[in-house]
Amino acid sequence: MYRKIIVAVAIGNMDKGEIILRKAASLLDEGGEIVLLNVIEDVPTYVAVELPANIVEDAMRDGREKLEGLIARTGIRATVEIRNGPPAKAIISSAENLGADLIIVASHLPDFSNYFIGATADRVVRHAKCSVLVDRQKV
Repeated sequence: MYRKIIVAVAIGNMDKGEIILRKAASLLDEGGEIVLLNVIEDVPTYVAVELPANIVEDAMRDGREKLEGLIARTGIRATVEIRNGPPAKAIISSAENLGADLIIVASHLPDFSNYFIGATADRVVRHAKCSVLVDRQKV
């Protein structure tokens, strides 16, 4: 079905990450590729002065370790990519740079705040140039 799938995983919600990784594996063409992606948001400068200097690097290392653990636990072949920046923009950019034909992202049920701010999944759906599957399965 799909040759290259980006699976965006929030490190704080690895249970959903495992669910969408398994879903990606079921949708992948033989010989296709899954890329597990975690995005570390940039820390605003006014907050960064109060935090340890290496907080972003530590978060990126932690994200890589957790995603590699997810691969080991599931036995599903995938590569890991860690990016930083605004999540939706980083997910879309990764999909475009890697030539993905599907993005899978987990999403919570929309609430009142989505009408003012919008969720990452909303932005990805609106702006991605490839297919997007939004998984709303409860964990």
